[in-house]
Amino acid sequence: MVTRCRWMASCGVVLVVLAILAGCAARLPRGPHYDYTDMDKPTQHVHKKMERLIQECVHTRIPIALTPNVRIDSVRVDESQQKIVIDCNKPLSFVAFRAANTAHLYDRLRELLGRKYRSYDLRIRSLQVPVEELIPNAYRPDGFPLDRSRFPLQRLERPAPLVRSLSQPWRAEKGLQDRHLALWHSHGWYYSQGEKRWEWQRPRLFLTVEDVLPMGFVLPYLAPMLEDAGAVVLLPRERDIQRNRVIVDRDGGSNAGQSFYLETLGEKEWQTGDGWGFAMGEPPYAPGENPFRQGGYRQIDADDRPNASAEWIPDIPQDGEYWVAVSYASLPSSVSDAHYAVDHLGGRTEFVVNQQIGGGTWIYLGRFAFRAGVNPDSGRVVLSNQSVHSGGLITADAVRFGGGMGEVARGGQTSGRPKYLEAARYYLQTAGMPDTLVYSFNDEKDDYKDDYQSRGEWVNYLVGAPFGPNVDRSAKGLGIPVDLSFSFHTDAGITTSDTTIGTLSIYSLMAADSQRVFPDSVSRLANRDLADLVQTQLVEDIRALHDSVWTRRYLMDGNYSEAYRPNVPSMLLELLSHQNFLDMQFALDPRFRFTASRAIYKGFLRFIAFQNGTEPVITPLPVTHFRSEWSGPASVALSWQPRLDPLEPTARPHAYLVQTRRENGGFDNGVRVESPELTIDNLPLGQVVSFRVCALNEGGKSFPSAVLSVCWMGEERPTALVIDGFDRICAPQSIERDGFSGFLLHGDAGVPDRIDLGLTGEQVDFERTSVFRVNDAPGHGASFADLETITVPGNTRDFSVDHVRALRACGYSAVSAVGEAVADSLMSLQAFSMVDLLLGEQRRTPPVKATATAGGADSFQAFPPALQKQLSDYCQAGGNLLISGAYVATDLYHNRADDHPDRVFARSVLKMNWITNHAARTGRVQSVHPIFALMEPLYYSALVGEDRYPVESPDSFTGLDGAFTVMRYAENGFSAAIAYDGDYRLVIMGFPFESITREKQRHSAMQSIVGFFDQTGKDKQSQP
Repeated sequence: MVTRCRWMASCGVVLVVLAILAGCAARLPRGPHYDYTDMDKPTQHVHKKMERLIQECVHTRIPIALTPNVRIDSVRVDESQQKIVIDCNKPLSFVAFRAANTAHLYDRLRELLGRKYRSYDLRIRSLQVPVEELIPNAYRPDGFPLDRSRFPLQRLERPAPLVRSLSQPWRAEKGLQDRHLALWHSHGWYYSQGEKRWEWQRPRLFLTVEDVLPMGFVLPYLAPMLEDAGAVVLLPRERDIQRNRVIVDRDGGSNAGQSFYLETLGEKEWQTGDGWGFAMGEPPYAPGENPFRQGGYRQIDADDRPNASAEWIPDIPQDGEYWVAVSYASLPSSVSDAHYAVDHLGGRTEFVVNQQIGGGTWIYLGRFAFRAGVNPDSGRVVLSNQSVHSGGLITADAVRFGGGMGEVARGGQTSGRPKYLEAARYYLQTAGMPDTLVYSFNDEKDDYKDDYQSRGEWVNYLVGAPFGPNVDRSAKGLGIPVDLSFSFHTDAGITTSDTTIGTLSIYSLMAADSQRVFPDSVSRLANRDLADLVQTQLVEDIRALHDSVWTRRYLMDGNYSEAYRPNVPSMLLELLSHQNFLDMQFALDPRFRFTASRAIYKGFLRFIAFQNGTEPVITPLPVTHFRSEWSGPASVALSWQPRLDPLEPTARPHAYLVQTRRENGGFDNGVRVESPELTIDNLPLGQVVSFRVCALNEGGKSFPSAVLSVCWMGEERPTALVIDGFDRICAPQSIERDGFSGFLLHGDAGVPDRIDLGLTGEQVDFERTSVFRVNDAPGHGASFADLETITVPGNTRDFSVDHVRALRACGYSAVSAVGEAVADSLMSLQAFSMVDLLLGEQRRTPPVKATATAGGADSFQAFPPALQKQLSDYCQAGGNLLISGAYVATDLYHNRADDHPDRVFARSVLKMNWITNHAARTGRVQSVHPIFALMEPLYYSALVGEDRYPVESPDSFTGLDGAFTVMRYAENGFSAAIAYDGDYRLVIMGFPFESITREKQRHSAMQSIVGFFDQTGKDKQSQP
């Protein structure tokens, strides 16, 4: 029993408020009517006082905020035992209970009951348990008893992790190291037997659809964050957005040119195994057809030293990044440390895979860059027979490169979409899951139901007996020890106020077999703990960084398939409403996506850490102020600064990982350094080398920094500094006025963070009064579908390389730095013959809502005052300055008074007078001055669907004080670029240099610019 005295110390302030409220409680609206006929007087008294308390909580939200749906189910008063038990319905449990608010609830009820019942043992219950038992273990204060029935059983042996990298020089010992997490992102493209067509499971609203909106959180943010914290992430939907797919298999893979499988023999020999394996067969696959039961596999005896191997060498159809997935058979004598190596453009990355578990499906190793064609030195997977389990067995089956297109036939047709857009039900079929246990429960007549039912049963099959699929708990499954299951959705709902619909967290205390425990007898109250921790972390972080009144919805026990089916701790998240305009203003913002995903990761970490008695450490934030400078001939010094997390004191970096890319290759595995600097010597002459940095601590690894590129052309060559001033990421432009609201892609499409996976098309219905009728006519927010198979490029923070390559073509050496390093005077511009400031689509961007931490200040100003000062000083010293970007003039002029310092800087230093933005649409620019004697027009990326971010709003401006136009937009003759030749030299372009689509044209443009700078400089030097 938890007594009142344990909580009284923290109750003072709230009790004063309650005392004030008690004086006006009589004016509260009356709650539901109850029948008191069969109640004795003590029961009536307690019942009515509890009714009053509920109404206070509903209307004042003190001491807890209750929904009007709370009802009293029963009251038991035992005067002989001095005990009162009040059972309420499920909505009482929707509250996030803590020690303080629970104590206040009991204290207020005691006050209402009066002196007679002061010493009674009170129990307020919901979900058949006292509300104090709904407090998560992790939030219980010292001295408060923990519920150990919801802790995982400490098994004697936990299997080795499914996959472990041998090449990464860090481990997350206080993170999620070697934990296995199963998660998925909403619904997906599916076949409707009723409509006889492939379609989304939800309507297209506000440029996207719920079937892919959570994907924009999970694939770019949440899954990598979990993996950066050391976890093995498992998904029931395809995670690779690569449309190409090559399968290499001894039984015959995909028809990808010259791909081949090779075995090398030594003291040990490969043999054909006795069992099923993968074979491509002849897709598309019919119902129930399992490619993992159409072929065989190979096996070999393990040895303590490698003396045989298998190789998979693909014929890659197109340059790009591909996820690599392997398959194998799990046998009683399989080893736990099969050694795989992936040779890719960044070098070799090695893994050990526990083949004792996970056999008979695709196991992802990682994403790597490959060059088109057959390139064994930089495009293959190698499996050796080395193992510490000498005498055990190592098996080899197929290896897959890339995700590919849908290949399951429904209604006589495949989806016609990339696999990553398809629903889980189809991926699970091609990934070897057994149909009747995992994904086929409705006689092939209802893919909609099969899809949402399959996800939880997939989790159970991953684990296997006794946690197996609910059709057969004894099914062996794959033996993977899944630590938690997470289903990520968004919800419907509309509000006309200035608050969001907000975050709903769903769990289930009842399993599919109606038990309130997992198969190992652990309490399913662990589900509520997980759901509460994640929801709490989300709401706290969102309120701190984005919206101080973000709505926390219910913490709800619900009979949802994805909540009750998994036989491991699980939850279903409805992050926000995809139907509500304000929610979607946040949902489309990459910064919000990062915050929400990081909060979910932190909730997982804190849940698992508390469940297992470990100390959690949060991964660091990406580093800042990254810069490169020559430290000597062919030697570059890299330096950066840590970025501290104001929300997380433990997220402090202790070391760093520096990764290198040479020319058009991929990044290597990196080197670990203990301080925020590194010098690289012996740079190859004329080679473009690029770097990025991640911060490390005991919790794991941060996301990478911007990429900086350098090129050493020799001591006699001039050096340019490339400044990457483009760090903007944001949602598309929104508009709201007079019952009219939505998003305008053609106004400002925003800037995706690296890539946007979830656009469907332009919004077409802006009328708030438009109502939902059917998915095809969803009312306000309805959007087109023409973009939904297109991945939209965004800000990769990897644009300095295009500028450095172009400068190399002009004979210039080059180093680079991010804008904040220059603005904060960490580099002297006067040391450089030329400065190239790339601004991309940088412009002032307001927050969706002001917050206490960030206020209402704009972000991403193109020319912050400190940078203006550095550029002014450089120009006054006679420098050569190239600036390019879509908003270089707009950001200085728009909504600025004529005497504003931004306009003064634009006129006096940049010699620029703004004319308009949205200056052109075709992306064609032509030279109109001899210094830009280009052989042909330039083309920049103006449309969605090209391989560079679309520039929908280029600037037009004219020159002042002798500055002159050198390029014009071909469609209308508007000025597209100006040059100035005075005490210093300028070239300013109204479209981003890196958005020029062809490398040859970028080099030609840079040669014209450098020629202008060099020639005018020589002319001035030759003057008497």
